[in-house]
Amino acid sequence: MDGKHRQLLIHCANILDCYNAGTTGLEEHFDNYLYNNRIQDEDDITFLREVFSGCVRYGAVLRVVVDGFYVREGRHVLRSNQNLFHVLSYLALFRLDELGVAHYRKFITAVELKQAYKFHHFFFDEKSLMTWMKDGWNKVFEPTFVQTTLLSPILRWLPELTDLVKLLKDKIDNKIKPKKSTQPVTETKPFQLTKPRPRSIPIPDKIPKLQKSKPPPKTLYRAPTEQDVLSKQKEENRRHAEERLMEASKTQFACANPEKSEKTKQIIQAIVQDENSKVDVNKVKARNVPDFKKDPVPVKMTAAAIMREGLLYQKQENEVMHKLRQLEAGAYDASEFTKWQNEKRQQDLEADLAAIEERRLLGKLSHEEAILARTNVMAKNQERVRGIKEETAVMMREFLEKKFQEEKEMKMLVENTMAGHRNAKDAKKRLTEYKQKIVQEVTEESRELMKQALEEAEADMRCKMELIQQIRAMEATPVNRFKIVDLTSTSGAGLLGEMSIVELRERLALLKEKQLEEEEEKRDIILNAKQAKADYLSETLDRISKHRAEQTRSAAVKLEERKKNQSALAPYRNEALSELERKLQEKRAERIREQQRSQVLPSHASANRTKSLISQKKNLEASRWQELEQAQERSAKFLAQSPLVSAASRRLTAVNSILT
Repeated sequence: MDGKHRQLLIHCANILDCYNAGTTGLEEHFDNYLYNNRIQDEDDITFLREVFSGCVRYGAVLRVVVDGFYVREGRHVLRSNQNLFHVLSYLALFRLDELGVAHYRKFITAVELKQAYKFHHFFFDEKSLMTWMKDGWNKVFEPTFVQTTLLSPILRWLPELTDLVKLLKDKIDNKIKPKKSTQPVTETKPFQLTKPRPRSIPIPDKIPKLQKSKPPPKTLYRAPTEQDVLSKQKEENRRHAEERLMEASKTQFACANPEKSEKTKQIIQAIVQDENSKVDVNKVKARNVPDFKKDPVPVKMTAAAIMREGLLYQKQENEVMHKLRQLEAGAYDASEFTKWQNEKRQQDLEADLAAIEERRLLGKLSHEEAILARTNVMAKNQERVRGIKEETAVMMREFLEKKFQEEKEMKMLVENTMAGHRNAKDAKKRLTEYKQKIVQEVTEESRELMKQALEEAEADMRCKMELIQQIRAMEATPVNRFKIVDLTSTSGAGLLGEMSIVELRERLALLKEKQLEEEEEKRDIILNAKQAKADYLSETLDRISKHRAEQTRSAAVKLEERKKNQSALAPYRNEALSELERKLQEKRAERIREQQRSQVLPSHASANRTKSLISQKKNLEASRWQELEQAQERSAKFLAQSPLVSAASRRLTAVNSILT
């Protein structure tokens, strides 16, 4: 881990060394450095980015410390290491709460011991921090920021940092001696067996007596009289309403009768019957099936398709004419060459097929040979496995012995660490008390600073309110923005093409008339072009129909010729192929004979011999298992008698007993 801290610190210093704010940007320079140095770890990248950006941001604060160091005590220190001190001062001022003194000590290893001692002895001086360093920082930042962000954290960590400086001084003077680890002797203690206390008999609680409750009043179970009165009143009202309804229904008006007379019903029924007789709902109307054989449906072609096909046939005609002209001039006819070329291609195809058949036969031969070679390989592998098993047994024994030794060493290490933890607790208590004192002092100072900030904010707010009132008063004053427009007058800008709105309208009207005339001319041109195109399409259609008829006739002739001249080609045979087939048959017959020869029928004597061997083998296995069980019992008894033996020693003894 110390090497990683050292490497990170060196990377930070190198980034600052090669950074130039005038030529490259912050992110661009950082990305280029990562790409050139091939840094891919995400944690390292985030650390480098934060440190680099922090050093650039708070460069003025860091320069106060580093420049003062070079002026006062760093006269014999190289200026090339100033960025290294910049990074260390940034970590101490802004990142010490996150890192801690332990990690900060690891970063110091990147610097030479004497230089590190000089710088930290100068930097962690309380008098310098509170006097000229504080004044220099106040020139750059506000006093509140300097007090809360810069001075308070470093003063809080100052006791531990002074111890770090003393440690560096002792290293320079060679006063540090290695600590001798004292191992306490283990003492056996008897078991602390405690007897359980006798169980106490609980005292039963007294059952309290409840007072008698008062009985409920008798009026609780009686219905109230008001409900009876209301129900009687409702019944009387309902009865009066029904009587009035009956009287009103007897004296009904004639116009209110909704029923129709019988005469009107008969008339409506007659009208409905007449309408239904006119409509024939069940009548079926179907079209006749068209006869596609008599009337073929013409395929409508688009103009583009007609022109495309006409151009194709035109090219074909031109090619034929060109060929005929060449033949008239004495050109060579390539029909014989094409015939010879087809024959050669057929011969090449037959040769390729023969080669494929040859490869297939050779593959079968190699397969037969591989079967014989496989048995030899299996025997060799079995011998190799036996040797590996013996080696693994030896390695297992060595591993268990090593494990036993490691467990002993771990016990000793645990005892040493427990002794160190006791001393660390006292130091933590002293540190917490010191930190509490510093926190109390910082809180009192922060309260005073907050009061001052609130007073300043109130004064700023008053000034802003006064300015807002003045601006609103200025905006409230009325302004006359009305302007009279004359359409016949120009804008008066003094341009050559300047005109009034009336003149502009007249010119636009003239332009519209001119556009209409141009549209009429274009329309005439388009109509003429359409007529010419229609004539051209009709001519091309005639040409296409002629060519199609000729193509159908020639295709029929070619089909008849192909049927006459078609003949089956005889398979191509080769002497080499026949020889390979013969060899394959011989190999296969030989393999079958070998298999039949190996399958020997067992005799009566051999069968008895095998039975006896099997029984002997079973007896040997039974005796072997019995010996193993006895060895396990002996090892278990031994382990039960010695409880201090570790788990590794138990495994070792068990394996040794099994192997022996």
